[in-house]
Amino acid sequence: MTSTTSQALGKDVPSTIGGVAGAPPSARAADLVARASGGKDSAPVDMHAPFTGLLTATLPQATDADARSAFAGARTAQRAWAQRPARERERFLIRLHDLVLDRQREALDLVQIEAGKARLDAFDEISATALVAAYYGKHSAKILAPRRAPGVIPLMTKAGELRHPKGVVGVISPWNYPLALTAMDVLPALAAGNAVVQKPDNQTALSALWLQELAEEAGLPPGVWQILLGRGSRIGDALVEESDYLCFTGSTPTGKALASQVANRLTGYSLELGGKNPMVVLPDADVGKAAAGAVTACFSSAGQLCVSVERIYVHESIREAFTEAFVAKTNALRLGGALDYGAGMGSLTSAEQLENVSAHVRDAREHGATVLTGGRARPELGPLFHEPTVLTDVPRQARVFTEETFGPVVSIYGYTEVDDAVARANDTEYGLNASVWSRDTDTAWRVASRLKAGTVNINEGYAATFGTVGVPMGGMKDSGVGRRNGAEGLLRYTEAQSIAAQGALKLRPFRGMPPKLWAKAMTASMRALRRLPGR
Repeated sequence: MTSTTSQALGKDVPSTIGGVAGAPPSARAADLVARASGGKDSAPVDMHAPFTGLLTATLPQATDADARSAFAGARTAQRAWAQRPARERERFLIRLHDLVLDRQREALDLVQIEAGKARLDAFDEISATALVAAYYGKHSAKILAPRRAPGVIPLMTKAGELRHPKGVVGVISPWNYPLALTAMDVLPALAAGNAVVQKPDNQTALSALWLQELAEEAGLPPGVWQILLGRGSRIGDALVEESDYLCFTGSTPTGKALASQVANRLTGYSLELGGKNPMVVLPDADVGKAAAGAVTACFSSAGQLCVSVERIYVHESIREAFTEAFVAKTNALRLGGALDYGAGMGSLTSAEQLENVSAHVRDAREHGATVLTGGRARPELGPLFHEPTVLTDVPRQARVFTEETFGPVVSIYGYTEVDDAVARANDTEYGLNASVWSRDTDTAWRVASRLKAGTVNINEGYAATFGTVGVPMGGMKDSGVGRRNGAEGLLRYTEAQSIAAQGALKLRPFRGMPPKLWAKAMTASMRALRRLPGR
């Protein structure tokens, strides 16, 4: 694999955020940090750029009291926001869509600096954010509109369904997709008439604060969306106890712990958790296209993507050709940290991620796995760079066989029967995303329907479902609960209320009518009603 030299970010960052990666933090970074709620914790934290290790910002940390105060303010702001017509909230989202696209350069720089992504991977966040804003900006009013339903007695019972906002939604966002996942969770909550209190990860907090700033510029009233910077150990209880609905993206163990806490309050939650995502290459697949698609599926954002592929099952008839093509395309990836579109893969985001990736590769080697390419950290490029790594001959005993790596490491396995490939792809505690490759879309669709994953992409790694905001996205098994995107991603933030008005005909026997005769008459009526259309 080739590399580009990581440039000194202090020289490359445009004047709008000049100095964000150096010391001291720029006025622009300080402006964004000042938007956060609270910050009375006496121990602020310093964040550093993955590309260089240089300081990006010093972040104040909220206390438990700060968090509860933010919820109180959001609760007050939410009442007025919920009274605005859904069409007005849609118009706000369309204005936000336009601002995100118009001002993308600043966000691209922020995401690269904070998360260590290649610029094209950072652009994926811009496009996802814009797509989410556009979808709910065009469809949320219709999804939320009052719905008429057939009453129990035709013409005599009028029934309908209303959707009310939950109130204040708590959102805990991860560091790996700070714009896209913020948009996917926060924007539909706002569209439904809720207020939001969000805790982004400290590492990528500036990106979330940037989107919040644009939201208020697009017309969102101050206080409706508040951002807390803080440690989970200090403000986690407040987030659980004060939220009317909790949305979390992160690890499976943390998600399970939060779910048990929320259960005691009988409030709703959605969780997007871990994955060990498979890719199944059928014997008729176009080898070149599948290999190129696998590079994107496995190494976008240096593999730090919940839906990225970590296991590839290739039919033995094309396994050698696929492996050769895939390794060659992986070797051609350019690694680098410049704020431009020159690099194909960026850096890992934290020292913890680098250690986990290195440990998985080291353990695989010790258990007899073969490293076809990669397998090394690249400190000469920057402190957290690691080569994209392709493994084969990985035994079940190796950690990488079952554990989520969340980095640029993928294992190739052969198979001879499609049934076996499906069974092995499903042989995991996770069920988030999967990918199927074939020249025959109908055949691929049948295979996809047998995979136990919340999203499955045909002849694509993850972007087809990730970018199709109109369909739900989420995990099966230990990969999560609930769905984001689509109508479900909006309705999860609402309470359904059914109202029915009964006319003159009562739903009990008339005066003097024997109950047995009433039951007989109702039985005949129900038989007749079943035959009516729409019943």
